[in-house]
Amino acid sequence: MLTDDFDPLQGKMLSILDKDGKVNEALEPRIEDAKLLHAYKTMVLTRIADDKAVRLQRQGRLGAYPPSRGQEASQVGPALALEKGDWLVWAFRELGALLLRGVPLWRLYLYWMGNEEGSVLEGDVSLTPSAVPVGSQLPHAVGISYAMKYRKESNVVLCYFGDGATSEGDFHEGLNFAGTMRTPVIFLCQNNQYAISMPRKLQTAAPTLAQKACAYGFKGIQVDGNDLLALYAATEEAVARARKGEGPTLIESFTYRMGDHTTSDDATKYRLAEETAYWSARDPISRFRVYLERKNLWDEKREKEWSEEAARVVEEEVRKAETHAPPALDDAFAHTFATMPEGLREQLEFMRRDLPAKREG
Repeated sequence: MLTDDFDPLQGKMLSILDKDGKVNEALEPRIEDAKLLHAYKTMVLTRIADDKAVRLQRQGRLGAYPPSRGQEASQVGPALALEKGDWLVWAFRELGALLLRGVPLWRLYLYWMGNEEGSVLEGDVSLTPSAVPVGSQLPHAVGISYAMKYRKESNVVLCYFGDGATSEGDFHEGLNFAGTMRTPVIFLCQNNQYAISMPRKLQTAAPTLAQKACAYGFKGIQVDGNDLLALYAATEEAVARARKGEGPTLIESFTYRMGDHTTSDDATKYRLAEETAYWSARDPISRFRVYLERKNLWDEKREKEWSEEAARVVEEEVRKAETHAPPALDDAFAHTFATMPEGLREQLEFMRRDLPAKREG
């Protein structure tokens, strides 16, 4: 088992696809060709959509936005191991995972434009809203997984968070409860080396973040976060264990944020250009593309066609978001509870009754 062979206490990171796209065939997971191609296309779409979001923010057409360039494998790889009915609990930098799960891009743009309808999802989508407060989503994920166990369901929860969240009380409370109750949850830490400007080395004295799982009585593994195959393999195993009732797993995705923390940040103030260049040579999309080319699943022609198609799709999704009806005052109340509590309903009625009169006055 991967989680036995790659013990975080031994400092051995799981890597299957090296920076040049060469695969370790002994560890290569079995993934259907169609699934591999879907994953790659989603990664490329994510990169193009992400770059577009940053430009939209600079033009004043989008609010503060968290770029995800460089973390596409860290987002898509784990989500690829989920099945229908499994829950995805995210923070705010998981664009690729959301696109893979079928969330419309225009909805996500709408959310970052400040419209609450961007969090309203149609259909059978097992997904929580964004959780911008650092780490607050971990107890929610554990609660969902506990409900699954209580109901004797076979589904699992995949919970994303950043390295900064490991310094929050919610992280420790969530992992402690999950470990004690053996709930079916996979904790996916996107360790992109910085919590805003705080480097990972100042977050904790522990050599790895994955080894924190040991304190809570379950397995942890550190994975090359720019290696989609390794992330898929580690998550696939964690999901299988969770479905069998063997409890949670902590996966540390050792990756790198190529851009700023958000569009309100300037990473050049605290990072050296040489550091970014080092990680740029380990780009998750480039290495996965080489892997697909060596399997005769991809080529330059397909790359050009898909890049152009993805760019067209992104522009259409932007148009759809920008032409959507503007947010209404009721939206501040409408999307929190399935059935609105009486106290909140009274506040809504008060606003509807008194606010127009104050504006006229």
